[in-house]
Amino acid sequence: MSTQDTPLQDFSHCHDGIVKKLDMLDELPDLLTAADRARDIAATALDFFREAMFAHHTDEERELFPAVLASAEAGDEATHVAALVQRLTDEHRALEALWAALERDLKQVAKGQTSRLQRTQVQALVQQYQAHAAFEEAEFLPLCQTILGRNSHHMAALGLSLHMRHTPVNVRSTYI
Repeated sequence: MSTQDTPLQDFSHCHDGIVKKLDMLDELPDLLTAADRARDIAATALDFFREAMFAHHTDEERELFPAVLASAEAGDEATHVAALVQRLTDEHRALEALWAALERDLKQVAKGQTSRLQRTQVQALVQQYQAHAAFEEAEFLPLCQTILGRNSHHMAALGLSLHMRHTPVNVRSTYI
């Protein structure tokens, strides 16, 4: 190779680096779309769970659980209901703790900031909540229907109590 070819090879190798950086740059629009989606999901999750999950747990613990406990027949049924209520309440606290561990990182993601959000933490919340909901739907709520369904007044009282909890105070006062 002659010394005259060397300057041209330097230009050629320079293009290799430029092309690699351009290939990376070409990925950027797709990554921005994913980043936008991540921010939207995080913001939606923050709004939803702060309102819905905690309100749902509160409704169950203040309204549903006491109503079913009070209406359960003494003996085995009451003991079984008490055990289920304890299990579900414990699960609520565990799920809320998982949420609390994620919340700060989710806020950062929602703002487009760097976050240490761990896939394992998100998966733990998702899997544990899915298991909790499936158990409640399959085991506890049918039992509630049986127990509260024995007396239509018990079901009506629960419905009224929930309605009153979710009616704004200024609207509620017009009914009284």
